[in-house]
Amino acid sequence: MKCAVDVIVADAGRILLVKRKNDPFKGMWALPGGFVEESESVEGAAVREVREETGLEVQLQSLVGVFSAPNRDPRGRVVSVVFSAVPTGGRLEGGDETEDVKWFSPGDLPELAFDHAEMIKKFVGYGSLL
Repeated sequence: MKCAVDVIVADAGRILLVKRKNDPFKGMWALPGGFVEESESVEGAAVREVREETGLEVQLQSLVGVFSAPNRDPRGRVVSVVFSAVPTGGRLEGGDETEDVKWFSPGDLPELAFDHAEMIKKFVGYGSLL
């Protein structure tokens, strides 16, 4: 089993998404995120993944939840720890693993990879930062 993080970066009523450059779900939009490295905390991994995939620095705000459905990732058993965050600096630009990065209104989201729509639904349902 692997541990991953996903981050819902919210600002001015919008959510930041990245367009995936690699499989699985190549070409689809997703939350910034990725696998936790052996030497880091889930919080550190969340901040690092956002920076690598979007160019932004963020401050984590809260734990949205843990998503652990056995089939949530086609690569195998992956549990994702999901955080919400706000941008604090940096410059918005795609990284090595992203084709594009863009802000979306929660009411106008594209089809999302993995179970990221469920993550956003839970975030918005909690009276989020939007």
